Amino acid sequence: MTDILKRVRRIIEAHGLLAPGDGIIVGVSGGPDSVCLLHVLLRLREEYDLRLHVAHLNHGARGAEANADADFVAALAAEWGLPVTIEKQDVPALAAKQKMAFEEAARRARYTFLAQAAKKIGASKIAVGHNGDDQAETVLMHFLRGAGLAGLRGMLPATPITDYRLLEPFSPTPNSELETLTIIRPLLAIPRAAIEAYCARQNLTPRFDRSNLDTAYFRNRLRHELLPLLEEYNPNIRARLRHTASVVAADYELLSQLREQAWAETVREKRDAAIIFDRDAWRALPVALQRAALRRAAYRLRRTLRDVNFVHVEHARQVGLRGETGAQAALPMGLALTVSYDTLTMSDAGDAGPPPDEPLLWSEELLPVQLPGATPLPQSQWTLRANNLEKWDAAQIAANADPWTAYLDAGALTEPLALRPRRRGDRFRPLGMGGHSVKLSAFLTNLKIPRAWRDHVPLLVAGDEIVWVCGRRIGKDVAIGPSTQRVARLRFGQ
Repeated sequence: MTDILKRVRRIIEAHGLLAPGDGIIVGVSGGPDSVCLLHVLLRLREEYDLRLHVAHLNHGARGAEANADADFVAALAAEWGLPVTIEKQDVPALAAKQKMAFEEAARRARYTFLAQAAKKIGASKIAVGHNGDDQAETVLMHFLRGAGLAGLRGMLPATPITDYRLLEPFSPTPNSELETLTIIRPLLAIPRAAIEAYCARQNLTPRFDRSNLDTAYFRNRLRHELLPLLEEYNPNIRARLRHTASVVAADYELLSQLREQAWAETVREKRDAAIIFDRDAWRALPVALQRAALRRAAYRLRRTLRDVNFVHVEHARQVGLRGETGAQAALPMGLALTVSYDTLTMSDAGDAGPPPDEPLLWSEELLPVQLPGATPLPQSQWTLRANNLEKWDAAQIAANADPWTAYLDAGALTEPLALRPRRRGDRFRPLGMGGHSVKLSAFLTNLKIPRAWRDHVPLLVAGDEIVWVCGRRIGKDVAIGPSTQRVARLRFGQ
């Protein structure tokens, strides 16, 4: 097997990841990937005249194990003579405050921490340890969710941090001050097995995160269940997915150049709340550029939107091509494309403004929920992960601050479990209201949820009973009590 050092050097040169004298923040969790990354960069330090600085964020969510990870990273940096920045944040509290899932809050907090550390020491690069298997999993995950070319590229070897639009609400630094900062992934083409073998040969002893085995998480199910199954059909499936990402990324670059030209030729006006196309100019574009223009408009208007489902884009394209004046096509997150006499306008479908940054249902169909299992939300990056807990702490459950995590009495859950939006006549028995049944419409109104988004709030139903108005309140009948024998945990994440 070719030495990883040589392979990383080729990746660096092929993608221009490093320049002589670069200051680099190296994100080190303590796991095999990040420890291997740090060790390789240390071996390349003299060759590239690198200034390395280790950074580790304790998310405040795994107790003693997380503290031990931080201690490990600090000791490793000291042993290798490298400066280190270690911080601890209460990410569960941050998730509750921002009304988002823990995984998404952790991702945002981590990238914000790395960006601030880079700015503080004057670094121009942030190195992270994503590997070839991570890339294969990402491409497969995006494929299953119906992503376009942008998603099928997977992760890129180098990405400007300003491309991470979700960073902004968490960062005290304006994005304009971070424009020179780039995230690099030197291990992106190297399989996980090769990285683990490298650690063994170099006598490195990384930490192990047991949460990586939890198949309630969608990515872990891909890793431990779906990919091994696909390997029975093609033993090289992981390499094939990586190659697909590489090919699509190159094609996407060409399409991006054409898209820029098409955008300049077809967009009449750009506003904060609307993109207006010249109808005839847009209709004259090739099909691929018509779709690309619609996707780009959607992303500009909905900064937290990552993938627009093909069905929505194609429906909007057909309406744009053949619709009469006044015709309208619905798109995700409350957007609509409206046909006028000589323009096409993408804007809010109603007057409620952008949708909240939280799990929403964009389909009226019943979405079955497996327990245990993972349920991706259609046209969304959110996934509901459900599992049964063998042990639980009633006090910790009572103190749960994450609105997108619910602990329910598993014995009280009637099958089938499913997610759905509200229906006319729905009633709900919320915990804390003495067992009284209330109209769901009145309950959502009292929560001050804008009218435009009430039809998209996910409801967990057990049989015909609403047992969780997701992100808001669980039902009285499924609340954990003295007689509870089994607990089900349901958590939304990205």
